[in-house]
Amino acid sequence: MLPINKSLYSQKNELLSFFRDQATKKLELVKKTHKKSGYKKMASKINKLVIQVKDDLLDKVLQKANEEKWNNKVILNCVLMITYTNYIVMIEMRNEVWPYEYMSFSRRIGELWEPFCKICFDYPITNISQFDPPTFSEVRNRLSINITSFIKKLKITDSQKSELKKYYDEVWALVTSGEIKLELDLHFELNRQKYVVDFKSGFGSNEKGNTNRLLLVATIYKNLNEKYKCVILVRSDEDRNNNYFQTLKNSAVWEAYSGKEAYAKIKEYSGFDMHKWIEVNIDWEHDFKKETLEQLKKGSLEEYLIW
Repeated sequence: MLPINKSLYSQKNELLSFFRDQATKKLELVKKTHKKSGYKKMASKINKLVIQVKDDLLDKVLQKANEEKWNNKVILNCVLMITYTNYIVMIEMRNEVWPYEYMSFSRRIGELWEPFCKICFDYPITNISQFDPPTFSEVRNRLSINITSFIKKLKITDSQKSELKKYYDEVWALVTSGEIKLELDLHFELNRQKYVVDFKSGFGSNEKGNTNRLLLVATIYKNLNEKYKCVILVRSDEDRNNNYFQTLKNSAVWEAYSGKEAYAKIKEYSGFDMHKWIEVNIDWEHDFKKETLEQLKKGSLEEYLIW
């Protein structure tokens, strides 16, 4: 049985053994019950089961932490190590069922990096608080009320006011032909300043649509009374990103940081040095099983393991 205590963060090998033992049992069951479903569904199933093992362990750790009044730094270190070792085993199991190739692995690493960084904000060292972002309909209604009130005060005829409101509604109809999602990856307040943050593993050639959306979303936030700061944090170093990253960085609505600069911002906001933790604790090359590492190297996928 895996002992649950404050030193759990230093037990990487024990955690890897625990997750591998559990995952191996789960995989045997999946192969028996889902072998006719195809490798894609089997991969999806084993991913979910491995994640569930992690979630169950985290529940026990957080319960213990609450009972013994662990501070956030201790909790954070434990949760990060549990999450990282679970990532290792989850990638191993998926790769065994369905070997990774370029597109699937780059996408998967992006999916893992963002929630990993967000753990710092779930157990912050600084005095930050997360909040629910406004919905687009709320923003639209608020602006509509303001403009209606403004139009009513104008020294023009009622007919002209009606015509002006009509044109305003027509412009909104063009903008809101589809609901705009204002929700980003992270929303928090620090020192009375509200931040909205988007995490990206990297910028590829297919990011045009997402870049345009991010510019629109940040423009909306910038025009709200709360004066939000919009920040984008990118895993890849700046020279590994393309012009879409530069478009956001050079815009008047986003503060964009990549590589070490992104980690510096995470430390500034959360109070935790994530970059140092990664340097000390993450060692993909030695933590992966040999066959998994060989498969990833064969596909030249190591660059995505540079965190």
